[in-house]
Parts: sequence; structure tokens; C-alpha cells
Amino acid sequence: MPKPKTAALEDQLCFSLYRANLEIGRAYQPLLDSLGITYPQFLVLNTLWEKDRRPVGEIAERLTLESSNITPLIKRLEAAGFLTRQRNPADDRQVLVSLTDSGRAMEKRCTLGEVMLSASGMELAQLLSLNDAIQGLLRSIDGAKESHGR
Repeated sequence: MPKPKTAALEDQLCFSLYRANLEIGRAYQPLLDSLGITYPQFLVLNTLWEKDRRPVGEIAERLTLESSNITPLIKRLEAAGFLTRQRNPADDRQVLVSLTDSGRAMEKRCTLGEVMLSASGMELAQLLSLNDAIQGLLRSIDGAKESHGR
């Protein structure tokens, strides 16, 4: 029996998403470099712009990462003066992360949406529609995992 032909890379969703992720990262890099942060650090800051004073575990959950992956990012952001860590007075096993004034001010400087509009040449409505489609894919994957007990 002949081996089935493997689809070309451009015809594989995983490769398209992988390559898009790389290109988006390249487009963001100059702005992030000028701000002195990495993309993962931006994501941590973004979770705090959404809701300040979060436990480390909540930040990790929001980013779908392990707490052990978040802690070094938080420590570097704290050393840079963008946030603070303190034990939760109600539960000393929990570390609460809060923005500093510098961390709050950083939000106005993180214009990654503008960078993406410029880099892609797409209209805002197109990018929003694309993001909605990708979020739909992620919801479907999450739903399939749940129905299979994973």
C-alpha cells in the first residue's frame, strides 16, 4: 500500500500558526526591545493591566502556563521596577503580584496593536475577525479535551 502524501507545510494549520507566531514576534521585537521587556514579560504585565493584584497562580492560569514558568518573569519585572510581590495576608502560601506606577505607565507605551496593524497591512476588522476565528479554534480544542477527560 502506498504511503499517503504529506501535505505541504503551507497547507498545515499548525505550520501556518507557527509561522504567524514567529512573524508577529519579529514585528513586536523592536518595540519590546525599546521598552526593555520580552514578550512573555509583556504577557505577565498584560494580565495585571486586566486585573491588578493577582496571585502568581492566577497569572499562570490566565497564560496557560505553570507557576514555575511565571516566577522568573515576575522576578525580572520586579527587579526592573514594574511590579511588586508580597505574601497574601489572608493566605501566606500565596504571593500577590501588583503593578507599580512604572508598570501601570508601561501600558500606554505597549502599542503592540498598532505594530500589528502596520506589520500586517490588514484592517482592524480583519485582524479582529482572524482573532475571533483562532479563539473559536481554541475553544473547540478545549472542548474536545474536556469531552475526552484530559
